[in-house]
Amino acid sequence: MAKGTVVLAVDRCKGCGLCTHVCPQNILVLSKDTFNAKGYHPVSVTDPEQCIGCASCARICPDVVFTVYRQVKTTVKPTVVEMATV
Repeated sequence: MAKGTVVLAVDRCKGCGLCTHVCPQNILVLSKDTFNAKGYHPVSVTDPEQCIGCASCARICPDVVFTVYRQVKTTVKPTVVEMATV
């Protein structure tokens, strides 16, 4: 299961490729076959399940293309049960 989810605003992408170089999982590539509304080859995610939610792509992107969501880890806290005396 993915630890992070990346949402792309594809029409804002200028295809600079900065994000593809900083992604530690190497799941971002520039699309060679598609164009966005501005006429650029936008970035795409090849394997969304491998995203670790590091947000390196979002930090380096000059066009604010990325929104990264991280999965919240939940921990179960032990509960103390008091015994009633009768």
